[in-house]
Amino acid sequence: MGGHGDSYYGKHGTPQKYDPTFKGPIYDRGCTDIICCVLLVVAIVGYVVVGVVAWTHGDPRKVIHPTDSRGQFCGQPGTPNEKKPFLFYFDIVKCASPLVLLEFQCPTTQICVSKCPDRYLTYLAASGNPASLEYYRNFCTPEYKGTQKAALNVLKDRECPAMLIPSTPLARRCFPAIQAKKGVIMVGNKTTYEDGWGNHRNVTELLEGAKKANVVLETRQLAMKIFEDYTVSWYWIIIGLVIAMVASLVFIVLLRFLAGIMVWVMIVMVILVLGYGIFHCYMEYAKLKGEAGSDMSLADLGFQTDLRVYLHLRQTWLAFLIILCVLELVIVLLLIFLRKRILIAIALIKEASRAVGHVMSSLLFPLCTFFLLCLCIAYWASTAVFLSTSNEAVYKVFNESACPFAGQTCRPETFNTSNVTKLCPDAQCLFAFYGGETAYHKYLIVLQFFNVFMFFWLANFVIALGQVTLAGAFASYYWAFKKPDDMPAFPLFSAFGRALRYHTGSLAFGSLILAIVQVIRVILEYLDHRLKAAENKFAKFLLSCLKCCFWCLEKFIKFLNRNAYIMIAIYGTNFCTSARNAFFLLMRNIIRVAVLDKVTDFLFFLGKLLIVGSVGILAFFFFTQRIKLVQDTAPPLNYYWVPILTVIVGSYLIAHGFFSVYGMCVDTLFLCFLEDLERNDGSAEKPYFMSQDLRKLLKKTNKGQPDA
Repeated sequence: MGGHGDSYYGKHGTPQKYDPTFKGPIYDRGCTDIICCVLLVVAIVGYVVVGVVAWTHGDPRKVIHPTDSRGQFCGQPGTPNEKKPFLFYFDIVKCASPLVLLEFQCPTTQICVSKCPDRYLTYLAASGNPASLEYYRNFCTPEYKGTQKAALNVLKDRECPAMLIPSTPLARRCFPAIQAKKGVIMVGNKTTYEDGWGNHRNVTELLEGAKKANVVLETRQLAMKIFEDYTVSWYWIIIGLVIAMVASLVFIVLLRFLAGIMVWVMIVMVILVLGYGIFHCYMEYAKLKGEAGSDMSLADLGFQTDLRVYLHLRQTWLAFLIILCVLELVIVLLLIFLRKRILIAIALIKEASRAVGHVMSSLLFPLCTFFLLCLCIAYWASTAVFLSTSNEAVYKVFNESACPFAGQTCRPETFNTSNVTKLCPDAQCLFAFYGGETAYHKYLIVLQFFNVFMFFWLANFVIALGQVTLAGAFASYYWAFKKPDDMPAFPLFSAFGRALRYHTGSLAFGSLILAIVQVIRVILEYLDHRLKAAENKFAKFLLSCLKCCFWCLEKFIKFLNRNAYIMIAIYGTNFCTSARNAFFLLMRNIIRVAVLDKVTDFLFFLGKLLIVGSVGILAFFFFTQRIKLVQDTAPPLNYYWVPILTVIVGSYLIAHGFFSVYGMCVDTLFLCFLEDLERNDGSAEKPYFMSQDLRKLLKKTNKGQPDA
């Protein structure tokens, strides 16, 4: 080889040399990256301690139940408020105050009530009517003693609200029942109301205090309709997911025996499915021509909770048509330019099919990874909830007029006898939020950060364990000269045992690096969210650049880790050595990596697209009652896109689970294939381990073993 070639290999390491003793994943290996293993164990012990502390101090009732001005839970069993599940605000207008954003609490008295008010009523009007007063006292504080005190004094001492207005319970809180009729904002059936002091005010003032609540109300109504759709269609969704699972399994089995035919059938089917989608979108677009309202733009329509409205717009179908046409064109052009590489990719997929066929248990292994990930998610979520609810109730001084004590902490038990009430007669000591001044409460944010960091670390570790296990099993297949005779009896179990026994530290090292980058990305997203209202364009630009850089860094680390884990599974080297060797091996074969490996990824993507598209189209025709044979069987729905999207997303996850095994198999065999080309030359002393099909495509032969 010329000087250029020597320089190239020198820059990217030296090729692997022939080793007559090498027969695949080595068994004589030692523990790697022990320091990281110890660090992981210590971190897990600390994580358990944090969980125990959180569960000891936390109180999930603070999330489930609203809290009144006294810091008592509404609707909590075993308390005086057991039969009072709703929180009532004396003056909802004050919830529009900036204090809501600073203190997370409306600066008005709040009490627990058995039900929200359903009528307009002022205390001044009710005080002269015994029946009305009896109804009114349900919304007064326990200090209220009826008509023993003058009405104005009752209002002045805030024992009762000045007015009641028709309200709707939302997240166990009473908010004005605001509605719009013909463009007019109304509460109940009125556009104005009396504030209880003889003043008439516009309903829009109530809207300011409950504006955010009404956004949540609309979201809640949407969520309730979606929930109703799930209750009547859940079994059909499960049937759709079972169909997707069966289709994925059948596809994988057929791929095992008919890889070449299946790949080409898959390519043709994807093109046909996209072609039908283009045809259907065009027909819908043409059918809406001339219909009233169909030419309205999406911008003019705005956001609608009923997504079916968008399907009556020509612009929607035109957008779908353009997207599908672009996707179809890109796929066709890629197939034209990569047609030669597709043949090699098919041979690699055939080899992967044989490997999966000899290690069939690998198809079920993602269930183990999924279960461990669910444990990580459950532990993180429960710890986060308990940490966020482990604070103590904090009370602060709220006032309407100027007061030097405003915003200071206070104690409700001694507030009425303190100097605050003397200097600020209108001040109140109300529950503000959950917090605390102890060392434990000061470090809560640190504990939450540690909780997030450990979640990323453990989740990445679980994924890494799955990748190393699969890589070890498939590598034992490739490096078996006589397949499957030279393979171990239980390749998957053996690989799993080696990974846990010898390489926990290396997996912890790789997942730690990835977790650090992901946590930094989370912090950047948080800063970006906080800076949305800022005017500093340079800071926004810098933040956007950092987000982009760390996104690219995360993708690169995932790619490097994946290949490093394959080298760890084969050679048993530490993480840094494995990452370096894998990177140099790929760089020495950069053309094959850029084309061949990515072509197989593209083909697997087409396979997932075919399964998801087919099941999605079937779900669309079923839930929209367009299949005449089962037209009456489809359940009545508020939004038919709910079960359709659920089936599509679920089908993708199922298909991805099956194809992820194939993807790891192809990546492992690909690295082994590259090493095979460097180690061996096809002579009797150094025969290739690759399959006969791959040798044919690459025009390689094993001497003494002529290819048919």
